[in-house]
Parts: sequence; C-alpha cells; structure tokens
Amino acid sequence: MAVSFKCFDCGAELKFTDRVGLREECPHCRADVHVCRNCKFYDPKVYNECREPQAERILERDRTNRCDYFSPGSRGEDEKSKADQLKAAAEALFKKRDS
Repeated sequence: MAVSFKCFDCGAELKFTDRVGLREECPHCRADVHVCRNCKFYDPKVYNECREPQAERILERDRTNRCDYFSPGSRGEDEKSKADQLKAAAEALFKKRDS
C-alpha cells in the first residue's frame, strides 16, 4: 500500500511504498517524518493536540516518536485552504465598490 502526504515543515510531497519508518526524514528539509504534526490525528485545537483519545501525551510534536496510533496525513493543507477561503470571503464582503 503506497502512502503519500505532505511534510509538515516544508510542504514537500512525501511518498512511501509501504509504511513510514521511525527513522525516516524528509529528503527536502531533513525534518523527521514519523511525528505528530504529520499524523492525521494531529489537531492543535483539541486536548493533548490529538484526536485519538487513547494516544499517550507527546511533548515534542515535531520530533520522531513511537506513537502506535500514527497514521500519515496532512491536516495543514486543509486548514490553510479554509483560512484562504474565509479571508477571500471577508475581502469580498468588505470590498470597496466602485460607484
């Protein structure tokens, strides 16, 4: 099963043939890959910054960890696109009309 997601640090597309190993690094920025910030459960807005209720507390979210619930995913892109959509809507609402 191929795994594909974006690096939390540089945004580069990462592709793995099977699974993400504990010692994997991003080939573009050399950031650790098996980290909370690359996990689909990572959410800075919830308790413990993780949507998986059984996961142990991790202090360094951008460093390799041995979390058993790690599942690669890119949440940052979703948040950025939502923020861009909201900003565009606000600009359209308050845009000065040419009369």
